[in-house]
Amino acid sequence: MRQIKNLAGIICLVFVGLAACHASPVVDSTHALDRKVVVEKIAQTYTAEIGVRELTGRNDGARVEEYLAVTGFKKGNAWCAAFIAWSLERTSSDLHVLIKHPKSAWAPSWFPPAKTIYVKADKYRNVKPDRADVFGIYYAKDNRIGHVGFIDQWPPNQDYAITVEGNTNTAGSREGDGVYRKRRLKQNIYKVSRWV
Repeated sequence: MRQIKNLAGIICLVFVGLAACHASPVVDSTHALDRKVVVEKIAQTYTAEIGVRELTGRNDGARVEEYLAVTGFKKGNAWCAAFIAWSLERTSSDLHVLIKHPKSAWAPSWFPPAKTIYVKADKYRNVKPDRADVFGIYYAKDNRIGHVGFIDQWPPNQDYAITVEGNTNTAGSREGDGVYRKRRLKQNIYKVSRWV
């Protein structure tokens, strides 16, 4: 009799656990939704931010500080990578899916080998970058990737990509004043990573 009660208790716990797991709104995006749906929502999110500007030109302003907060930083810090993190977090929240990514304002952290699909010098293993992939620009004086943004379009047979990026300006600086849509020469894009 005791064994039957124990078995019934275990079965009950399993069903309660499964019900709790099934009711959870946060799941891995690769299982929850078609990748295209997630990519388009990320693109809608970052595109809606085009036109955001810093308040005083010192990496500040209400929206810029929201971007930085996702990474644990406050105003005054470079925020191109924080913009990427914020966009993916916002999309995760809106779609109720988990997009696993670094919550980092450090640009190089966006290019671990397992997520890197394109490296400028490697013509044999590269995957064609796609919308909502993250690009990085290498700065020789820093000996690292020093600026990141989103690929919005990678037109075939063209020398440039269309990007959306934060903490840039009309000249394409990595210490800019807002979120812009840019034309970047593909030859200047050092790495691309894919998070969805």
